[in-house]
Amino acid sequence: MLSIKEIYKEGYGPSSSHTIGPARAAEIMKLRHPEANFFRVALYGSLALTGKGHHTDSALRKSFLPKQVEVIWRPEETLPFHPNGMIIEAYAEEGGALVDHWEVYSIGGGDLKDRHGLINGKQVYQLTTMTDILSWCRREGKTLWEFVEDNEGSEIWDFLAEKWQTMRETVKRGVDNEGVLPGPIKLARRASAQYTKAMNSHGTMKHVGLLFAFALAVAEENAAGGKIVTAPTCGSSGVLPGVLFYLNSEEHLTEQKMLRALATAGLIGNLVKYNASISGAEVGCQGEIGTACAMAAAAMTQIMGGSPTQIEYAAEMAMEHNLGLTCDPVMGYVQIPCIERNAIAATKAYSCAVYALSSDGGHKVSFDQAVETMAETGRDIQVAYRETGMGGLAKNWEAFG
Repeated sequence: MLSIKEIYKEGYGPSSSHTIGPARAAEIMKLRHPEANFFRVALYGSLALTGKGHHTDSALRKSFLPKQVEVIWRPEETLPFHPNGMIIEAYAEEGGALVDHWEVYSIGGGDLKDRHGLINGKQVYQLTTMTDILSWCRREGKTLWEFVEDNEGSEIWDFLAEKWQTMRETVKRGVDNEGVLPGPIKLARRASAQYTKAMNSHGTMKHVGLLFAFALAVAEENAAGGKIVTAPTCGSSGVLPGVLFYLNSEEHLTEQKMLRALATAGLIGNLVKYNASISGAEVGCQGEIGTACAMAAAAMTQIMGGSPTQIEYAAEMAMEHNLGLTCDPVMGYVQIPCIERNAIAATKAYSCAVYALSSDGGHKVSFDQAVETMAETGRDIQVAYRETGMGGLAKNWEAFG
């Protein structure tokens, strides 16, 4: 497995697969061919079907500046290795001879892959299943964050400190910002009002309301194209920061505890990414929100003193109860149902952590089995329900109104 640094990428929303990934591909192609002054990018499958709502063309044009670029949409065609495929062609000038072409795939979380394999990162982890990692924990008498440190080195803490700072800034910015999100849906931001109402409430309404507000804050910033940290994707980036920000404000936790929680959460995301997928176009939203929920549940369980087996249980439960979740963004925008899903998944992660902490960690279905099931379920989901904008709410929402 790669470093957990590949789980936590800083970038601008709304989509890691549709904006961060293609933008990285554009920058790589531009560096490879500085002599080229004109580029043509053909987008296929999911990249074309929901790319306009996800601002894929805008991301490409910005990345190719000051060069010229033509974006071609081919929604009816899918390239062989992944639904998010593109072919980038480089020309010395418009109308000139072809210099080079590159078939590349945005496979989730901003990662890229071509026929030679992954573009980014190096292999860091030899153990690639939770079962093997838990055996290591028992043998060494250590916990999951220590497993991360042993593999990544002590420099991982400076990296995670930077990401935690960005996450906090995004929550605060999202709570302050009001108004309508960009795009034709005209969806109003809710985080600010939710926060105010929660602070004027008591008991359960206050605590759940704050959890909603913090998760919504990040999801709305992402939808507006603001700066976020993928966790593990842009579309699911509100779940983990929402839970951690809430716990930090309520429990007055040390920075060290927060960073260790991020390390454990990153490991969970890494396991899902390696053994299944975090791409909504490939496995549906269960791969994005389901993984984010598992990461947040594991992080909270760790913060609250859970054992490695309780942490694994919380993550398994969170993934298990998001199985089958479709990816059906209305009009291709990361707004409906994506934003609300971040808030609901944050409360689900909280509940899974509480449930696991009240147990001895024993359960029948392992995290590895839940991840394998998620991958199988994703392959079985009809393509209309995997970030194509052709099924579910994306198809029926106008009829509901």
